[in-house]
Amino acid sequence: MFTKIKNRINAEMSTFLKSVDKIYSLGKSSPLLFNNLKKFTLNPGKRIRPILFVAGYLGFTKKAAAGLYRSAVSIELLHDFFLVHDDIIDKSDIRRGKPSMHKSFDNHLKKFRNVKFKGQDLAIVAGDIIYILSLECFLAIDESPGRKEKALKKFLQAGLYTAKGEFMELVLSLKKIQNITKDEIYQVYDQKTAYYSFAAPLAIGAILAGADKNQVNRVFKYGMFLGRAFQIKDDILGIFGTEATTGKSCLSDLQESKKTLLLWYAFNMGSKKQKNIIVKILAKRKVDKKDLSRIGMVIKESGSLRCAENEIKKLLMKSESILTGSLMNQNYKKLLTDYVQAKLTCK
Repeated sequence: MFTKIKNRINAEMSTFLKSVDKIYSLGKSSPLLFNNLKKFTLNPGKRIRPILFVAGYLGFTKKAAAGLYRSAVSIELLHDFFLVHDDIIDKSDIRRGKPSMHKSFDNHLKKFRNVKFKGQDLAIVAGDIIYILSLECFLAIDESPGRKEKALKKFLQAGLYTAKGEFMELVLSLKKIQNITKDEIYQVYDQKTAYYSFAAPLAIGAILAGADKNQVNRVFKYGMFLGRAFQIKDDILGIFGTEATTGKSCLSDLQESKKTLLLWYAFNMGSKKQKNIIVKILAKRKVDKKDLSRIGMVIKESGSLRCAENEIKKLLMKSESILTGSLMNQNYKKLLTDYVQAKLTCK
């Protein structure tokens, strides 16, 4: 079922971009813009957000409304919008194993002399267009105006909280690791990742399907716990994974001095020597793979990795308890449970 939904979303994304090109003549008026929009948005990804959107909807209704999958694409485009800007902020040249949007534009601009702007300038505009297209997609579903209005408010809140989370993360990177609390890290996780990646898609789908407030709140809370767990797992992959598995440079988070739960545990549980290693590497202007390896060793030896994996297990137990008590259709509960077990189970 998971693969079937994903395939329908991918097909809908392709169809939507063709319709956008036809309506707005993007390919004719600016082939550079349209080709990069198409390459970036259709680049293979997990599509977890629109899948959760669909699961949240079909889990509380017996029949899919016309335009459901087009509407679900909106949350994926919102994600792409944030990725474009996030890559500029992180100065990341790789996304999903291919050039990030601004890097792709930079490559194009190499053909010209005395250019007065950079690829990131073009990428900012392209990102803005993706955001506008996400709103157009959202309105496609054939549901009552009242449900669509409530769901749109949740969609916009997801955008706001994600941007706020990004801002908070940047400001948090200015603070020394010894002055940071676990709660501050979780605030960033909740607002930058959990809200729009897991909680909001499920809640938006449930709202559109007509689920009552209690059920909407339940799937939202489930998504928040799930989002925290996924972010911790992502942090682990950021240190111990490869570019092939993450789709981006494994040095990016460390380079930006992002304060993760892994680093927080390592610093607070580590020896004086291990604390010094963390502080010195986070203070460096440019980190390398040797620094990544040293941080990884500290995380393992301090017990941080074990603590983070235990945290994931606790969050999954909480989320599963919430899902069990939900009135969501059993087939879609199973879809969510199977996905979580495949991606997050710590062995």
